Amino acid sequence: MDGFKDTENRLILYILTRPMTLLLMAVASSGLRFLLNSFIVALLIPVLLAVVALKLMLWRSPDLKQIYSYYSTGQRKIWVSVYDQDDICGCVAFEPTKDRHTAELKRMSVSRWYRRSGVGTHLLKFFESHARNKDFQCVVLYTSVVAKAAIGLFEKSGYKVTGGWNWLGYTVVQEYRKYL
Repeated sequence: MDGFKDTENRLILYILTRPMTLLLMAVASSGLRFLLNSFIVALLIPVLLAVVALKLMLWRSPDLKQIYSYYSTGQRKIWVSVYDQDDICGCVAFEPTKDRHTAELKRMSVSRWYRRSGVGTHLLKFFESHARNKDFQCVVLYTSVVAKAAIGLFEKSGYKVTGGWNWLGYTVVQEYRKYL
C-alpha cells in the first residue's frame, strides 16, 4: 500500500503543478478573495478542494479496498515478493481483460528499500511467464507518468506506449503493451 500511496501523492503533485491547473486555481482564488475577504483562505480552498477531488478519483479502484478477496476470484492473482520470511519487497497482480488474449499487469510496486536491486525485473518476468503459461498473447498495463523508474523498467523490457489518459491537455497515465 505504501508504494501505491507514494505514486498517488506524486501524481497529485504533478497534476496540481501543471500550468492549466494553476491558472484554474488562481482564477478560483481570485473570485474567492472578494467573497471571503481573506487572502489565505481564498488560496487554500481551491487547493484543498482539488486535492480532495483527486484523492476521491484515484481511490475508485475496487481492488484496493479488499485486495486479497479481489485477486482470489477467477483467474485474478496477486504475488508478493518476500525477503527473509517477513520483509515484503514488492508485489504484482494479474487480471485477464475482456479480450481473452490479453492480461493486465496491475499493482506492481517495489518497496523503496529494494528498488534498483532487480526485484521489479523478477516480478515482471514472473508475471510474463505466468501469462504465457495461461496462453495469453499480450500484456497491457497503465502507469503514472511520475513513476519514472517503472517506465524505465517497462521500456527496457520491451513494452511500447500505446495510449494514455490526459487531464487538461497533459498525459497523466500511459498505457503500455507488449506481445509475448
